Amino acid sequence: MWTTLMKLDLASVCLALFLGFMSLVVIEIFRISSCSAQTPPGPRPLPFVGTLPYFLKNPMEFIRSLSQYGEMATIYVGRKSVIFLNTVDLAKEALVQNASTFSGRTPLPILIWVTDGYGIVMAAFGHSWRQQRRFALHTLRNFGQGKKSVEERVTEESTYLVPEMLKLEGKPFDPQHAIQNAVSNIICSIVFGDRFNYDNKHFAYLLEIIKENFIQSGSLTGQIFNLLPIIKHFPGPHQKIYQNAEELKAFIREAVKTHRETLDPDSPRDFIDAYLLEIEKQKSNEDSTFHEDNMVVSVFDLFLAGTDTTATTIRWGLIFLTQNPLVQERCYKEIVCVLGCNRLPSMDDRNKLPYTYATVYEIQRCANILPFGAYHETIQATKLRGYDIPKGTTIFTNLTAILTDKEHWKYPDTFNPDNFLDDNGHFFKPESFLPFSLGPRVCLGEALAKTELFLFITSLLQRVHFSWPVGVKWPDMNGIVSIVRSPEPFDIICHSRGSKE
Repeated sequence: MWTTLMKLDLASVCLALFLGFMSLVVIEIFRISSCSAQTPPGPRPLPFVGTLPYFLKNPMEFIRSLSQYGEMATIYVGRKSVIFLNTVDLAKEALVQNASTFSGRTPLPILIWVTDGYGIVMAAFGHSWRQQRRFALHTLRNFGQGKKSVEERVTEESTYLVPEMLKLEGKPFDPQHAIQNAVSNIICSIVFGDRFNYDNKHFAYLLEIIKENFIQSGSLTGQIFNLLPIIKHFPGPHQKIYQNAEELKAFIREAVKTHRETLDPDSPRDFIDAYLLEIEKQKSNEDSTFHEDNMVVSVFDLFLAGTDTTATTIRWGLIFLTQNPLVQERCYKEIVCVLGCNRLPSMDDRNKLPYTYATVYEIQRCANILPFGAYHETIQATKLRGYDIPKGTTIFTNLTAILTDKEHWKYPDTFNPDNFLDDNGHFFKPESFLPFSLGPRVCLGEALAKTELFLFITSLLQRVHFSWPVGVKWPDMNGIVSIVRSPEPFDIICHSRGSKE
């Protein structure tokens, strides 16, 4: 055989390889045609890579285009089909009415690599996920209503954030670190029992690698890894994602070590204390999923989810408020009329501040930080609107389509708080407002995020006037689309409401 191969000239080898490749392409085209006939319509996939190139070229434009295919659309990530639910009715049918079928979690290789499948976010729908989520909800609720409630924590943190935003009063600056630090301090106070000063360099570094991982995990680097996870054994930019995650987990393990050494079983201080006590309590239970690896990744999940999403929403809010100065002024006048200039806002003030409250919700709608929602997976084969959906199919909720559905929003394509006000000027929430998803996998931190967004944004509007630097171009409003859709880095100008601008 070797002798025969040696006799072949280069042209023959190249021709054989070319014909072999073309045969694979033809087979792949037939496979695509066969699959397309059995799935909801969608953009035509390319052989082997699917529709990924279209998405990477212009993510938001691609996501917006999916609603043209009807209430369901199919895309292909490599050779794997993914179904998008484009309407609120269909999302409710799948995620609520058929929750037991659609509540799985697709094991994305890049995220499994850094979590080992532990924790809450990446855990498969089953015993471990139920135990960890139930414990997290119960514990967060307890520490959120304990000696210092979440509301008190956010109100107190706002007294640190406002001066931080005004440090460079009248001069352009990037508000990202101040906002991210403030938001992170809330979950840190609940999980670690402490907050971190804005000038803490080590914590600033941790926040930076959180931001970097959110961007990289959903970038071309992350997508290539998800298609070819074997590259984890080779050098490349994907290794930075793993290194960042390990640094963050090392920070958590050090906090766990300190907590274990100072633990008082009769007086747990925070989430880590409570988890350590639960590990001890469940020692004799064979079905227990409480151990240090699960604890570290659960804290990892809470820390990441409780930091980047809300901070990113507030950053988008600053852009919308500077683009719409009349909205900003109307909010300020309403706040001052109800609260004055000195009394800090509380959650009880929401009904007294309908326009401001509507503005906070409109910021969430337009920020659209999860443009294709959280991903789900079918746990078993099922049918949806006449289509056979195989077990293991990835399902996305097209929040971009749902949050701009012309049938459900008065002003779907523009920033306008009237989307959340009835004809009498009272606040109301349309059924298409689904930023926290639906069903059993609904966002674990929904209540926390709602409190943070209202109190932080209202406190900032009460004390700070925001404006855009003169002559500086607005950022691309499509933003940077990754796991979270974030705005491009930007500078903003802050003036104290008590100063002469």
